[in-house]
Amino acid sequence: MSAPADVTLESIAARAARAGLALRGALHPPAELLPPVAAAHPVGTLVLLGFTGGLQWPVFSASAEAGDGRPHPLDRWSRRTIGALASEVGATALYPNDGPPWLPFQRWARAAEPVHPSPLGVLIHPDFGLWHAYRGALAFSARLTLPARDARPSPCERCTGKPCLTTCPIGAVTAEAFDTTACDRFVRASADNDCRLRGCAARARCPVGAAYRYGEAQARFHMAAFIGR
Repeated sequence: MSAPADVTLESIAARAARAGLALRGALHPPAELLPPVAAAHPVGTLVLLGFTGGLQWPVFSASAEAGDGRPHPLDRWSRRTIGALASEVGATALYPNDGPPWLPFQRWARAAEPVHPSPLGVLIHPDFGLWHAYRGALAFSARLTLPARDARPSPCERCTGKPCLTTCPIGAVTAEAFDTTACDRFVRASADNDCRLRGCAARARCPVGAAYRYGEAQARFHMAAFIGR
């Protein structure tokens, strides 16, 4: 996990963008957030990679994995793409679906970016809203130079209308909890309901990051993955 001397956060961001990924923040992980690979190799920096809205979607949707009809195309594309990037920059690739035990990607994200819990369980970002995802991370032994952490508060704190709490057609989203079982049952029940075809209705009503909302194809892909179809 020894990075070449010319590897910087800026150069990683540029390489990631060419591969169809967004740099999603970075951190010098404290002891309680170190990944298991640190037992054999020191980890000085974690760099998170993922999607922001639909900006990276065309790269994946044009990939061999997206069209080969095999299971888990996005996971397979992420492993190929991030694995290649890790080899280029002298890092170890880590993925959210490695487990159990599962890697603490949400805790890493909260330490790296201004993301916060939302009523839907998805971390909310002040710019991207609920329309973003983490596809993997690069673990470096070196402590790369990082900018000061963006510490903006949760946009949910200043949202007065909170439409995400009143839009779900079956009331699965409340201020107290998100009933994933009821949501799953509802979406599975009909092949032509709007949530299944266009994505979660409550998520779509969130006013934050409206410019980054997923298109129908992307939303439908993720809903199919949510219900395992």
